[in-house]
Amino acid sequence: MKVLRLPRSKVKLGAPLPWGVRDETGLLLLSKGHILTTEHQLELLLARGAFVDVEEIRASAREEQATQAPTVAVAPNLFGEWELTPQALKTLLTHTDVPENFALRLDAFAAHILKLVDSSPDIAIYRSVRQDNAQSFYYGYAHALHTAVLCVLMARHLHWPPARVQTLLKAALTMNLSIMDLQGQMAGQDVPMRERQQAEIHNHPEDAVALLQKWGVSDTDWLQAVAQHHEHPDGTGYPQGCTDMGEMALALRVCDVFMAKISPRVLRPALAPQEAVRQLYREDHGGPLSTAIIKEFGIYPPGDFVTLASGELGVVVQRTDNARAPIVASITDTAGHPVARTLKHDTSQAEFAIVGTAGHPAMLARLPPERLYGFAKVQAG
Repeated sequence: MKVLRLPRSKVKLGAPLPWGVRDETGLLLLSKGHILTTEHQLELLLARGAFVDVEEIRASAREEQATQAPTVAVAPNLFGEWELTPQALKTLLTHTDVPENFALRLDAFAAHILKLVDSSPDIAIYRSVRQDNAQSFYYGYAHALHTAVLCVLMARHLHWPPARVQTLLKAALTMNLSIMDLQGQMAGQDVPMRERQQAEIHNHPEDAVALLQKWGVSDTDWLQAVAQHHEHPDGTGYPQGCTDMGEMALALRVCDVFMAKISPRVLRPALAPQEAVRQLYREDHGGPLSTAIIKEFGIYPPGDFVTLASGELGVVVQRTDNARAPIVASITDTAGHPVARTLKHDTSQAEFAIVGTAGHPAMLARLPPERLYGFAKVQAG
């Protein structure tokens, strides 16, 4: 039995639990259907150590999908489209044999991701920063998608040709092909990496290349980027310890590492984007790759939770030409009390300047992104 730590945000007070809650060993603590009615009960449960069987989570998701009533077709919501992408990528990359027309299907999926990014780059970044409710068992697929988004923004900033941007995007989606599910398992475990896991991690670039070749991929830039995305110019990388890396592999490594740093896991919280940016800039010595990421991502990226000079707390929703002065949607008043109406502020104005980041309280984890962006639509065409 594989168990994942129970996220607080997944428990709805007053509603039946959709799965059983267990302790770390798998012993059942609360049966499916049990109702928690108070925050105090929930706090006691989480303090004891609450876990959920992965298979029960998946079964519950299937039941929910099967019982949903058919709805009238409407124009797709951008957030809804993004929510479907981890499962779609998992379906695309999970095979017991050689998949039919794999390269064509991945091309179509990559084109869809580009369409979502082009519909709103700010929302694409927001999703990579705000991962409060992310499901650990999808971590590998979500991480590949977040990395792919950053690769696209960085490569376009560097004026790479569209075909080369597309190749880098596909390399990001497949760089961890052989360990996608393992990454989800490790993101949800509260013990250090095990020896067997370490061996799989060390070998995964070469294993991924072998699978891609078996599935008909022959693009040398794509394969080299996947093979070398954990190498380092000083020879300290793996699996070969090489120093002569291709440009695409260097770009993929930088985006992969940056996204891993700002993604939360059970064993460690996400690194603040500002610290991740500082580390990236130091390691790259202010080179073109780190500069492009900082220019595109911003010092305060969409999704970041900040304090304004006015005393309001808000969420960054839109980048501007000034990396330090984005547009922020306030979610509290000047005394820090939640407000029903969201106001947007230009933080280049002194009265609304960002004075610091504000941590990650529970109210932010439960904040629907539609409140900040409205019901954004997928770009037509």
